[in-house]
Amino acid sequence: MSRSDLSRSDSDAPTSFGARPDGHAEAPEPAPGIQQPRLGPVGWLRFLWRQLTSMRTALILLLLLALAAVPGSLVPQRTSDPNGVIQFQQQNPDGYKILDALGVFSTFASPWFSAIYLLLFVSLVGCIIPRTRHHLQALVAKPPRTPARLERLIGYTEATTAVDAPTAVAEGRRVLRRLGYRVENYPLPGGGDSVSAERGYLRETGNLIFHVALVGILLTVGVFGGFGYTGQRILVQDSTFTNVGSDYDSFIPGRFSSVDDLQPYQMRLESFRPTYAFNQTTGTWDPEDYVTRLSTRTPGGGWTKQELKINAPITVGGTQIYLLGNGYAPILTIRDSHGTVVKNEPTPFLAQDANLTSNGVLKVADGLTDSTGKPTQIGIQGFFRPTPPAGKDQILSAAPQLSPKADVFLSVYIGDLGLGGGTPQNVYTLDVAKLKLAAGRDPATSKTVGGGPIDLVRGQTATLPDGLGTITFSGIRRYVSLDIHHDPTPLPALVFALLVLGGLLLSLFVPRRRMWITAVTGEDGTRLRYAGLARGEDANLEAAVAEVAARHRAALGDPGDPDGPDDPPNTDT
Repeated sequence: MSRSDLSRSDSDAPTSFGARPDGHAEAPEPAPGIQQPRLGPVGWLRFLWRQLTSMRTALILLLLLALAAVPGSLVPQRTSDPNGVIQFQQQNPDGYKILDALGVFSTFASPWFSAIYLLLFVSLVGCIIPRTRHHLQALVAKPPRTPARLERLIGYTEATTAVDAPTAVAEGRRVLRRLGYRVENYPLPGGGDSVSAERGYLRETGNLIFHVALVGILLTVGVFGGFGYTGQRILVQDSTFTNVGSDYDSFIPGRFSSVDDLQPYQMRLESFRPTYAFNQTTGTWDPEDYVTRLSTRTPGGGWTKQELKINAPITVGGTQIYLLGNGYAPILTIRDSHGTVVKNEPTPFLAQDANLTSNGVLKVADGLTDSTGKPTQIGIQGFFRPTPPAGKDQILSAAPQLSPKADVFLSVYIGDLGLGGGTPQNVYTLDVAKLKLAAGRDPATSKTVGGGPIDLVRGQTATLPDGLGTITFSGIRRYVSLDIHHDPTPLPALVFALLVLGGLLLSLFVPRRRMWITAVTGEDGTRLRYAGLARGEDANLEAAVAEVAARHRAALGDPGDPDGPDDPPNTDT
């Protein structure tokens, strides 16, 4: 029995398969004694690799990566807003424990985000490599042979000409090449000549560029981003910041960076000028503009004036400097009992509301002695109002502007500040666990101690408790809160993003087509046939076949055929 007879008898033979409602046959139960093939370890690995490197898996992982990045935009991140994380912990202690255990405050460095990230990277690479190899093979391969039945294809057209078949095919070859096709001549089995043409390989090239650029973006974010760093600094007017690790209030290095990688430069705050407008509807002062004037210099250069505004960072020493906030820094001068100045410097008070009602901390570890001559450490918690309200029952500032009546309320604590233990402390908080309230209001009982808080306006002096000396509200300066950010990823990310866009446009708008022209000489002349085939949807294929036929017949000089349009440049390969 021949193979064809066997195939025919198999297909014609009745089956005992049950019929499903949709008309398809149900799979038979395996016969007794027949074992289904099993996948060994290598087979399972091959199966899992194919699933991972499929385009469907890559799209699912890309969607999961986008969803996994959402928590990073909803809650503060340790890398970009460490103060926001601390504030979140204070306001939501129970929720903080859960989110911190899940790694939400370090979303982009968490194990689950990294797992999705790495799987997507492997999936894309595993998808790109075989497709690239296949594409390179297709680029050097010849166009396929001419089908036997062109009449079944799109745009099938017939015509006759007095030109002989070889000449007609040679002219058709030139026409197709001018249209950007790769061409190859093939003889027809029954006699005659044909030319097979193919174009549109830029479509797959664009597809590969798109995927390679996606891998480039992943590498840019995952690798180049590790060489960046971010830090925060509160810079008081007329003070200087040097780009070294010890001068940062907080510093978060990238995975591959450290303080040794900082480029040296200096920055000085010259002035800060805010502009406010009173909102009659809400009764509040709304900021209109913040203008920060800085002076910067790099090694070997002079001071350069620069202007910093909200959403308008400046660049110096390979870093971008952003304006985050602003406030006031009262100058508190502390003298000992003999009148010697122990501390005299502006102390930044952190704003608590839009009117810049602010809290601050001042620590004095050396230079003071009590009435018995014993060295004493003091910690001062301050409350500052740039514009005190008119009503005595109001404790918050009435406006953010600085008025002549600006005042501070100071609570004085005596005891061990804990500065000698070697543990770093936040300069903007005061741990009162080992301190005794000497003057102020007890937060636990609301009772006043030592005559209550010390209330001072600019120029006033008050006596510290226990014969420690005096404290003077000497003046006030402005400060700005700066975010200093070094990120080497923007330029490569921009390049890869443009490549993603370009590859996507190529893959969407470059058609992949095959075209055939056959010529068979007969008694009444040479019979020409034209047809095309597209890979995927191509609504313009029929018109493209008609255009090729018109150009070809015009090139052959057939009477009555209109001249074809000018040839476009050969850019589609």
